[in-house]
Amino acid sequence: MENLADGNVAAELAIRIRRAGFNRAIAEGDAGAIAGVLAKQAVLVTGSDSMVIAGRAEQLRVWKREFAARERMVYVRTPERIAVSRVEPVALELGRWEGSGGGLVASGEYSAKWRELGGEWVIEAEVFVTLA
Repeated sequence: MENLADGNVAAELAIRIRRAGFNRAIAEGDAGAIAGVLAKQAVLVTGSDSMVIAGRAEQLRVWKREFAARERMVYVRTPERIAVSRVEPVALELGRWEGSGGGLVASGEYSAKWRELGGEWVIEAEVFVTLA
């Protein structure tokens, strides 16, 4: 039987791997790979204007538009802490983000709520704050 601590370590590693895949998908402009990391009802709150992008389909529409831009931003999210729940199949990721491209650079902090569904960790919600 796996003990709880081992389960939390495995969950944290799985989330870090999923985040790395998400970052790679952004860099490569791969909306299909992003789709696999988002829950169907995922919500994103943007860092500057607090625009709410609700649902996987809407987020993919926004990412595809971003990927098609001639001078697009490439974002990297770097987890600093992941807390895995001991009572529910959820986790909280806290970290820093940076976007660069077209001569622009922006950065800040973020939080993400993950949920394990069918053996895979998916993002249910992300909130970004632009600090620089």
